[in-house]
Amino acid sequence: MTVEEVKAFYARPADEVLADPHRADVHERFLHLLEAGEVRSALPGKEGWEAQTWVKEAILLGFRGTEMMPYVGGFVDKTAYPPRTFGLQEGIRVVPGGSAVRRGAYVAKSVVIMPPAYINVGAYVDEGTMVDSHALVGSCAQIGKRVHLSAAAQIGGVLEPAGAVPVVVEDEAFVGGLCGVFEGVRVGARAVLASGVVLTRSTVIYDLVKEAEWRGLVPDGAVVVPGSRSVDSEYARSKGLTVSTPVIIKYRDSKTDASTALESALR
Repeated sequence: MTVEEVKAFYARPADEVLADPHRADVHERFLHLLEAGEVRSALPGKEGWEAQTWVKEAILLGFRGTEMMPYVGGFVDKTAYPPRTFGLQEGIRVVPGGSAVRRGAYVAKSVVIMPPAYINVGAYVDEGTMVDSHALVGSCAQIGKRVHLSAAAQIGGVLEPAGAVPVVVEDEAFVGGLCGVFEGVRVGARAVLASGVVLTRSTVIYDLVKEAEWRGLVPDGAVVVPGSRSVDSEYARSKGLTVSTPVIIKYRDSKTDASTALESALR
């Protein structure tokens, strides 16, 4: 089946799709399209990234009407999305130690997955990216080329609502250890998130360079660090209270490139 035929199959009412005797075969074809990168849950458009609603709805339908089953290693999950396996021909390095990639996730050639890491259904991880230990690539997250997701970085999943744009981390971005990026935030190309930065769509990012404020977007090349700001109330002032807030302190330069360079030995 072609992409258009699969799309047309899922365009029907959900109950009709679930009752179709060919659903299992179409679901398998759908998974292959996702894993080949021929179908994605979000794509860049003229005005930014756009969710591919039909793809996310099809993923959600995969959970309905399927049964639980045990897998090797003591896992129990829905039959629609078992763990992926890889061969030498795919050129993906999955280091032993407990990582898992779910069916329906695209992982490109030369990606390195350090243990234990997890890549969920609908995610897209492009060439040369490092997914470090304890890192999460959530459902439908879009990760660009040569991105470094450092240890314990959490890239949140956005599967529902189906029309919501997932988290996007664009080419050559660096996401530091213990960072969290959630709710469809877009991290621009070559941006750097220092360790501990947490971003949601409502988080205000204060840009000290351009004297601007950003929500839901880290500009290309921005270097973001954890900061704090005062709380404007009498009680907060009396207690010296502040709240955490991310701050852009500079834009990427050669010094930044040197400090965030991946060790060639790890490759």
